[in-house]
Amino acid sequence: MDFVLLLLSVILLLTGIAGCFLPFIPGPPLSFLALLTVHFTRFAGFTAGFLALMAAIAVAVTVADLLLPVWTAGKSGGSRYGVWGAAIGLLAGILTLSPAGLIIGPVAGAIAGEFLNGRKPGEAFVAGLAAFAGFLMGTGLKLGASLAMTFYFIRAVTSLA
Repeated sequence: MDFVLLLLSVILLLTGIAGCFLPFIPGPPLSFLALLTVHFTRFAGFTAGFLALMAAIAVAVTVADLLLPVWTAGKSGGSRYGVWGAAIGLLAGILTLSPAGLIIGPVAGAIAGEFLNGRKPGEAFVAGLAAFAGFLMGTGLKLGASLAMTFYFIRAVTSLA
């Protein structure tokens, strides 16, 4: 049974890393589930505190990934229209159930919002570019968290094997 759980945890870990780049696959939560799964084998034993910390990181990074495009659109000098546009675009992107929708939605929404506010094309484009930068930052955070969990997974499995 230990080997079945080990195999499942490796699959979760690899899927978690892929999920950092593929929207709709929750990368860090799957990486955390890999740690949790391997914890119940003879191959690794994590403390409850460590697992709680990793769970908190997975949740925080996942939430930040969703909010960063909206936040960066506002921080770039975008108006409330641009921020609301990015938020509405994010929701529309989620509803499309496509990876492109999650990338394009906030960017197009921020640009459209700024146009509605009467901004010039260049100013609207800056807000859209900032929303895209937020998307890239979120991807980087997810990847960093998943790679850290991968490190702890490998360290635990190889030291107890």
